[in-house]
Amino acid sequence: MSGHLKTLASIAVLACAPALLLAQQQRFDDVIRNLRHPDPKVRLAAVQLLHESQYPEAIGPIAPLVNDPVDQIQLEALAAELSFFLGEELPTKKRLGFVVEVRNPARAAAAFEVGPLAVEPRVAPPALIEALFKAVDDENPKVRTEAIYTIGTVARPPLAAAEIPLLIKALDHYDPSIRAAAARVAGRLEVATASDALVTAINDSQAPVRYAAMRALGFLHERRAAPALTEQLKFYGKGEGAWSALDALARIGDPSSVPLFKARLADKDPFLRRAAAEGLGRAHDSSELSALEIGAGNDPSEMVRAAMAFALQKLGRNYIPRLVESLDSDKMAPQVGDYLLELGPSFALALVPHLQDPSPAIRANVATVLGALGDAMTVAPLQSLTGDKDRGVAQAATRAIERIKQSSHGTKSPSSF
Repeated sequence: MSGHLKTLASIAVLACAPALLLAQQQRFDDVIRNLRHPDPKVRLAAVQLLHESQYPEAIGPIAPLVNDPVDQIQLEALAAELSFFLGEELPTKKRLGFVVEVRNPARAAAAFEVGPLAVEPRVAPPALIEALFKAVDDENPKVRTEAIYTIGTVARPPLAAAEIPLLIKALDHYDPSIRAAAARVAGRLEVATASDALVTAINDSQAPVRYAAMRALGFLHERRAAPALTEQLKFYGKGEGAWSALDALARIGDPSSVPLFKARLADKDPFLRRAAAEGLGRAHDSSELSALEIGAGNDPSEMVRAAMAFALQKLGRNYIPRLVESLDSDKMAPQVGDYLLELGPSFALALVPHLQDPSPAIRANVATVLGALGDAMTVAPLQSLTGDKDRGVAQAATRAIERIKQSSHGTKSPSSF
């Protein structure tokens, strides 16, 4: 399909037309009809208008254009669909309240990286997921990469029975970047039936695929994979391979892995120290409490300090305030958000006092976490922030309240990154 790109080079100027002006000139149903127009220029203009206007009702009608014969239309359709599920598109790349700016060359991968808290609790229609899986086999590498990461961003577990084989098939894609992405998506979407294929992928010819497969097995808590992961840790010894294996073992948290966690708790590699600390917490092993307490305050790596605070919280110590402190950092917010979501709704009320923190970033990020963990009891404290002097905080609180309301009507909130 890439040959169509040059023929549509002139269409880009249409994107400059103000959405408001176009909206005044065309009815919504007319724009929807134009998505089926034989002229690619008209189809592209229609997708762009719907993208800018942000009508969620357009999610279904745009879905077929994910497989349009013209690359440029496909990519615009993918960007539009993704935008309907993201809470907000910011004018800069700054991350606040777990919302990421997606107008960049790898927008779907960027949204996937930030995690489910960047996504509205909206159900993706089957037609969209079907179209996205079809696009995973597109001949344009950018289209297929955007498609697989969009699946990982907008879909939510459990996948439909008909969709699971499609994801497992992607684990054997000819493009190694798709194999790696599919592994990550399988972990995120809790596709337990992909475990055997992921174990096979541990021996993939491409290192990124091997690493992604190992980490995905950790997200799936696949205890059967623990012996193979232990062997991989021993084989690699250091570097990303070793970290991927230890990270997976840490997520599984089997007591049999405790000696490995203890041995790596003082490793010179901060990624290995982080995984070791998390593993001890999830395995509920308190034999290294002193080392964890010292590390939570003194480790030179911020991500390791947070991991040790998380482990201590898992072991019954009160380290929520220490974790919340790290929410002041754009870099640390996704990691700490992951921890707080894993700790679960029982800790929601402990987060409420931090809605009054002097730091706008902390207020916004705590509000966002409470949107996933909170209930009717946390709505009132969040309501007080909807008029916050910081616009980002006010928006985060408003979105959190809406998420809680939607969840109370049966929409499942994400439980983990």
